[in-house]
Formats: sequence, C-alpha cells, structure tokens
Amino acid sequence: MSIKHLIQPKEKDLGEFSVRRLLPSAKQQMVGPWIFFDHMGPAEFAPGQGVNVRPHPHINLATVTYLFEGEILHRDSVGSLQTIQPGDINLMVAGKGIAHSEREREEVNQQTHRLHGLQLWHALPEVYEEIEPAFYHYPSAEIPQFIEGKVTGRVMMGAAYGVVSPVKTFAQTLYVEAKLPAGESFKLPTEDELAVYVAEGGVSLKDRSIPQYALAIVEPGSDLYLMAEQDSQIALIGGEKMTERFIEWNFVSSRQERIEQAKLDWKAGHFPKVVGDEEEFIPLPE
Repeated sequence: MSIKHLIQPKEKDLGEFSVRRLLPSAKQQMVGPWIFFDHMGPAEFAPGQGVNVRPHPHINLATVTYLFEGEILHRDSVGSLQTIQPGDINLMVAGKGIAHSEREREEVNQQTHRLHGLQLWHALPEVYEEIEPAFYHYPSAEIPQFIEGKVTGRVMMGAAYGVVSPVKTFAQTLYVEAKLPAGESFKLPTEDELAVYVAEGGVSLKDRSIPQYALAIVEPGSDLYLMAEQDSQIALIGGEKMTERFIEWNFVSSRQERIEQAKLDWKAGHFPKVVGDEEEFIPLPE
C-alpha cells in the first residue's frame, strides 16, 4: 500500500470566507516540517468584502503563502509591507515572535474580486526556533519551473525535477505545485515524508484514487507514479521527519511551556506591533 492516510479537509470559517484545513490532522500531525495546511477558496467577494485578518502572533514557525488567483496585502512587526500576487512566495519567519496582518489594498477591496491559494506553516528545527523574526518575498519570476513529459510545475521550496528553489529553508523541505493533463503519469520525488494534495481534479496512486481537496500521506518508496484521472492541479509537500511539536492557536513549538509564555505575552501586549496596522488585533481565544 502506497497511501498511508487519506485526509479529508475540515471547513474552517474565517469570517467572510472559509478555508479547507488538512493539517494538523488526527491521523497525522506533520509531513516533514509541514504542520499546517489551508486551502483558501476559490472564493469571489463583492465590493467591500474580502480578506481582512487583523494582527495576530506566531512563534517558532515560518508561514508560506502562495496564490493561484487574487492578492493579499501583508504587514508585519518587522516593518514589511508586501502585496502577494499569483505565483509569488511569501515566507515569514516567526522565530522568537512576530505579529502580522493580512488584508487587501483599497482598490482591490472596492471591486468584485477573487481569491484562491494555499497557506502553509512549517515548524522550525529546535536550533532555529528562537531566531530573530524575518520576512522574505520571492516574485513569481524567481520560482523555477520544470516540465516532465506533459506535466508542468514549479518547485517553490527545496529541489526536485532538476531545479532548485531560491526560497530559504531551515531543514530538508519540499514544496512543489504541478498541473497534470488527464491520463498523464508523474513520478513522485523521494523524501523522508511526502504528501500529495489535489487542489483541482483527481489523481490515483497504485490504483487508489485521491479525490479533489484530499491530502494523501504517501508511504516512503521509490518509483511511485501519480496518474491523472482528469486534468488536475496538485501540490507536493514533504521533507525530513521532525520531532513532535505542540500547536495551539497560532503558536507552534517543541516546548509546551514556550506556548504558554507566548499566550501570556500576547494577552499582555508584549509582542511588537504590526507596523502600519497598530490599532486592531485578534484577542487570545478564551
């Protein structure tokens, strides 16, 4: 059997729109360093509606945002102000603590607009958990593309299919997106841990179907091929197996006591403010 678990998404309401959450799951907490996986949209917003996530904190992790459609305006407490557009990679390293907001430019918000993308978090290795927070933006043109037969794709993080992503990593990390025409096969890379997410369409692995919006945790092995049952768009995530992590609200750490401290710090207002977005914040959930 090549599929260890088949994870179906949980719908999470974020206010004006909902996301499909695949990780963490009761079946498996992490895939390599990846501990959080949300699929946003595709969603269409009327004028005056859209993404409006108030400032909130993170520790000991890095967020990775990638859009298929639309845009998000990112601000954070290290002073970043960055619009992310389709194909770009936003990498925000929380380290010892960062706060950020995700909103929209006024000219986008005031017209009918769409949003479709993936947002993932990966845990930082223990040696890097408390590094200084930082933000890195990689425009779409810097993300390398590959062609394997009739399959086209991009390596967003790590190395695969003869190309290497420039996006900073802290551990062995893989993040790939690819489009598979119906009937086409596609060899999977070899990683300590690997998962396949079907953002659109449907694929199969050794005659077991992976439907749209499902995340398949793949048993390690070589010479594994996906087969596209229809025109499909997929994401591959994986990398080296890491030690267990604690996760609560927006906090991830190898130490539960570190999360408890972060909760106290956010409640007491000890996190740095988001530059240019200092007035609002999301309270610590009760």
